[in-house]
Amino acid sequence: MLAAVFVPVAFFPGTTGRLYQQFALTIACSMAISAFNALTLTPALAALLLSKVEKRKGVFFRGVNRVIDGGTGMFVSALRGLIRARVVVAIVFVALLAVTYWVVLRVPTGFVPDEDQGYIFILVQAPQGASLDYTMGIEKQAEQVLSKTPEIKHVFDIGGFSFGSSSPNSGIIFVMLKDFADRQGEEHSAKMVVRKLFGAFSQITGAMVIPFLPPSINGLGTFGGFAYELQDQTGGPIEGLAAAAQQLIGQGYATPGLTGLFTQFTANDPQLIVTIDREQTKSLGMSLSDITNTMQVLLGSSYVNDFDFNSRSYRVYVQADKQFRSAPDDIKRYSVRTSTGQMMPLSNVVQVREATAPKTITHYNMFRSASINGSAAAGYSSGQAIEIMQQLSDRVLPQGMTYSWSGISLEEIKAGRQSVLIFALGLLLVYLTLAGQYESLTLPFIILLSVPLAILGALLAQWGRGLIDDVYCQIGLVMLIGLSAKNGILVVQFAEELRGRGMSIVDAAVEAARIRLRPILMTSLAFSLGVMPLVVASGAGREARHSVGTAVAGGMIASTFLNLAFIPVLYVVVKSIGRKHAKAVSQP
Repeated sequence: MLAAVFVPVAFFPGTTGRLYQQFALTIACSMAISAFNALTLTPALAALLLSKVEKRKGVFFRGVNRVIDGGTGMFVSALRGLIRARVVVAIVFVALLAVTYWVVLRVPTGFVPDEDQGYIFILVQAPQGASLDYTMGIEKQAEQVLSKTPEIKHVFDIGGFSFGSSSPNSGIIFVMLKDFADRQGEEHSAKMVVRKLFGAFSQITGAMVIPFLPPSINGLGTFGGFAYELQDQTGGPIEGLAAAAQQLIGQGYATPGLTGLFTQFTANDPQLIVTIDREQTKSLGMSLSDITNTMQVLLGSSYVNDFDFNSRSYRVYVQADKQFRSAPDDIKRYSVRTSTGQMMPLSNVVQVREATAPKTITHYNMFRSASINGSAAAGYSSGQAIEIMQQLSDRVLPQGMTYSWSGISLEEIKAGRQSVLIFALGLLLVYLTLAGQYESLTLPFIILLSVPLAILGALLAQWGRGLIDDVYCQIGLVMLIGLSAKNGILVVQFAEELRGRGMSIVDAAVEAARIRLRPILMTSLAFSLGVMPLVVASGAGREARHSVGTAVAGGMIASTFLNLAFIPVLYVVVKSIGRKHAKAVSQP
């Protein structure tokens, strides 16, 4: 059953499909081996073990059997009472379906949980035009704050560099956290460290210092959180795009649910514009290429050659000394040889003036864009943050400005659309498989009535634990289709066999539930205990294990106990309606 659910979803494209593929192929292969073992080795082993004379059970097992037998008797009595009040039970079941739908809408959504990968990084953005020394001073202040954080092990900072660009007013600090064994407890996780640093860095007023988690999936973005692309479709001045981005960020900080919003896009970075008078250059006998090469070599650098010294190779670069390239007017002090052999100062042909312009201009979907990064505030999920940003954009953005999502946020939006299709496809395949097995359209419907209650239990467990409905939870929900249907099959199939022996619908349902009670409880208990290591996992990757383990365990427990009461009753209701319909059709 699990293989029938997972094998088709292994062919879904994209990042979401890739995550499903890993589970699908693992489960399909394990189910194939398990089926082979159950059909060949298990019967032979059972015949070998059960052929021996069974000894009298000990005190412990006799006590266990008495408890189970007593519980079975109480269960049968309660089940007969529920069947007599089956109309009320059917109404309660419909009410639980409504509760399931309500819970689906209420549980926070997301793509993948924020993983504790053992490190974080901190973005430093000084004011436009700030020097490298100024930026490094801000990083030193940040290091003092980090030194007071007990969860931090190592710090490595870089000035003049940021993801996507390099400039003197940018910096990045890589922070290595202590080992997981030394950071036991949620209060010492990477997520909590980032939240504490947000408040601590707010005391640094000379620059923007923002801590971030790395993306949960490498390659999907640079920062954790969401990636928002503000696009200018007007084609107007670039300052309009920068103003819209700053306005959106300002409104975002005042909106509950959003935190850490920033953009690296600026439209007024100080720049120097060097203008060469071409006519004057020609009249003085100077070469334009000589002028540009001179500025290139003296202001920048130029590779000359290599030389060996003490068995080591060294590269030779030529460049003006620091004191001759520290001010804009130093350009005018350089000289170029004319065609007559004279040295002519560049001040005769070069003009230097100050201006402001964007450091870089990026495009997204062929429109000029500004990337805005941020994350969900404490108590909010990434799905809620995306929804809040969409509502904020519709309210704040001026006409001609639009937005798109990129990175992990784009994958999250795609996953939301795919998850419904994947779940519906899983239900359809299980239904068709059961319909072909039982040659009936009614019995598979009864069996699949157990699925909504499993979903209810899974999402309530996620919600109660403070987790979100992410891809790993959705994988667990798809898994629960087969697991919950298995319990329904055990009851419905045996009830049909008893009906074939002449028993009434009510007696067949009660007897099937009584006989299959112990196997259902034992298999469900064994499975629930088997996933408990995922529920209480610690260390690297625990967030993903918590999500899938909690969903599967909660759904399995709810499905086991609720469906033991509902499935026999619903079997009686559906089969009774079917019998009355058949009689009405057969009457002339």
